[in-house]
Amino acid sequence: MSKSGIVNVRMVITEEKILSNIDKVKKMINPKSKKQIVQLEEDTFFKDLIESIKTYLIEYPKKKNFPIEVYNAAYDLVEFATSQFEESTKKIEELIRQREQNIVLAGNLKELIDIVDNKEKDWKAQVKNSEGSFSEEIIENLNIIGKSKSKKSQAYEDALKLVNARVNNLESNLHIEIDMERIEDRSKALSYIGIEIADALKVIPAPSEADIKVAELQKIEEEEQQYIANTTFEVKPSIWQKIKNSKIGRAIKYVMKIRVIIDLPAALPEGRGENA
Repeated sequence: MSKSGIVNVRMVITEEKILSNIDKVKKMINPKSKKQIVQLEEDTFFKDLIESIKTYLIEYPKKKNFPIEVYNAAYDLVEFATSQFEESTKKIEELIRQREQNIVLAGNLKELIDIVDNKEKDWKAQVKNSEGSFSEEIIENLNIIGKSKSKKSQAYEDALKLVNARVNNLESNLHIEIDMERIEDRSKALSYIGIEIADALKVIPAPSEADIKVAELQKIEEEEQQYIANTTFEVKPSIWQKIKNSKIGRAIKYVMKIRVIIDLPAALPEGRGENA
């Protein structure tokens, strides 16, 4: 590990920074992320991130008051890395099975080429039966080999070259070996997280359900306050309010008051009878 990485780890000890580092690590191991760890041994940035998280967990002074959000984030990181490691293991097992199948197919294709090339009695039937195992292109070129009257013809030589190349591809399993190497490198990074972070988490008391609930409520409250701050805006007066506050509006109010005063006696009779 680079010395500069260790120095940075000890200088940066804020909760926000550690949460940011945990998020960066999670993105680096996410299979959907564009940036993937290629070689763990050469990825000093990744190692420095892990070291910063580990140091924060181990060297935090009051373990009983350890930030719940950081604990949960680190715990989730270990769980995510573990689940990804299991997925990687499954993929490697699938690739191993595929490699074994390819080796068997290579052997079968070799035998089929000899049968066709020697024009054995049932070569057409055997090629027909192999349609489910090989591509349409391979089947077509096997038929060309079997039907060729001369082994010196260009069609025969091209067909033989193509099917032999397929045998070599199946035997070498080059693409499978590349995939396996890439997944194995990723698995090393995932196991590195499990070892380093999981061990460091052991020194932190696991928060109780009540503590987690309080932390969740506080987070919700903060989010609500932030939402209100982001969405609150000054209400502009409507056109009608502007009219009411203008000289015209005040004039209308004055006229309306006069009308009420003038109409008031007619609206409210004194209560005397018709014959009074």
